[in-house]
Amino acid sequence: MTEQKTSATLTNGSAAAAILSSGIGCFVLGAIAHIADAHKPFGKQLSIYMPTGPLSGISTVGIVVWLASWVVLAWRWNNKNVAFKSIGIAAIVLLLLSVLLVFPPFEDMMQGK
Repeated sequence: MTEQKTSATLTNGSAAAAILSSGIGCFVLGAIAHIADAHKPFGKQLSIYMPTGPLSGISTVGIVVWLASWVVLAWRWNNKNVAFKSIGIAAIVLLLLSVLLVFPPFEDMMQGK
């Protein structure tokens, strides 16, 4: 009787796609929030649910971009090994930029207030 050994190769593409897409989604949410605050007509266009105002559209756009980027990256990186450290650094940078974009003193400085 012969013994077959199957070795499953672990890949990190799916995990990297989830991590990078979260950074992308956060950055888009911060950027859209900043733009909507700076340009009131754009903010009014984002109002999906009137009692909430532009925040309803801002969060919807952020979630759609996050999910779309996750699907695309997971599809492209499925069963592949990617540079996980670079992906992690990029995700952290995007997250920090998104926090900076919604930080009121920075927002006011960018808008010239």
